[in-house]
Amino acid sequence: MYCPYCRYPDSRVVDSRTTDDGLAIRRRRQCPDCGRRFSTTETASLSVIKRSGVVEPFSREKIVSGVRKACQGRPVTDSDLAVLAQRVEETVRLSGAAQIEANDIGLAILQPLRELDEVAYLRFASVYQGFDSLDDFEAAITLLRVEHDQAASGVTADGSGTPE
Repeated sequence: MYCPYCRYPDSRVVDSRTTDDGLAIRRRRQCPDCGRRFSTTETASLSVIKRSGVVEPFSREKIVSGVRKACQGRPVTDSDLAVLAQRVEETVRLSGAAQIEANDIGLAILQPLRELDEVAYLRFASVYQGFDSLDDFEAAITLLRVEHDQAASGVTADGSGTPE
């Protein structure tokens, strides 16, 4: 790491701390040549492979902007969207891969968005999953209703009861 002040090609780490979301490390460094201190932030790189084959860096902001469109007119706050984007990033990072398909990110968005707002979920899913007809919407709504009924009766998705 070059010193940003004197361009000396080395520095020593004085202190390291994780950031608030735990996905990056902030390091205080000191240059052994000029003695000045500076901070760096380290994150594990994560790249997204788009459908076109283009590779670009992962961006929470892109998740927020994409989901924000589905949430227009819904009682969803910017804070809610930031938490959703963080959950999605944590999910895709758990795969351990340095590159992830854009489609996998869309799949990772669906469940947290369903939990946040079902109408926004239906809007997002209709575009993401390419709903072609009213039948597609009806099938998605039926599935949501079944899950609501199961949750209300204490039955899990596999048909068994919840352990007591």
